Amino acid sequence: MTAAAAEVYDLRGLKCPLPVLKTRRKLRTLKSGAELIIETTDPLAGIDIPHFCNQDGHELVLSEKTGTGHRFLIRKG
Repeated sequence: MTAAAAEVYDLRGLKCPLPVLKTRRKLRTLKSGAELIIETTDPLAGIDIPHFCNQDGHELVLSEKTGTGHRFLIRKG
């Protein structure tokens, strides 16, 4: 699967801890190996999402800063 085929989950406007909680809930609905793009504006997401992926066994394929926040590409473990 490529980033172009990944589902985009818009979490812009949400503050910590909601981006991580909603990402965890969304990933539970996906099959192993599925990819999800997360869009956030929470400044703490740059720390929280990578930590969450490491803790829960997901692969953080891409992490980038955007004009308004962060974008993450996560592959479900």
